[in-house]
Amino acid sequence: MLDQLTHATFEPLVGKQFRLRLNDAKAIEVELIAAARLPVHPGRGSQLRKAEPFSLMFRGPKNFVLPQCIYSLEQETLGTAAIFLVPIGPDEMGQCYEAIFN
Repeated sequence: MLDQLTHATFEPLVGKQFRLRLNDAKAIEVELIAAARLPVHPGRGSQLRKAEPFSLMFRGPKNFVLPQCIYSLEQETLGTAAIFLVPIGPDEMGQCYEAIFN
């Protein structure tokens, strides 16, 4: 499924809530706060990459920081996807996490 996810998949979901599974019994809500295109760089042997690189930024609760890990994210329009998230620090509203697709 990850190979089917694009910037266009997530762009209309900015501002929407996702359920992030911590384990089978516990989940938290995170908000997709940004979906950004990244520069395209030529691949090896002058072949261009097949997929356009992009990044996603999520904001979670301020009271704790999740470690970098692959998390199951659920959203009613998207369904469920396993995405590697990296904590990038807090902002004024909560803890922020980034996922890079390249």
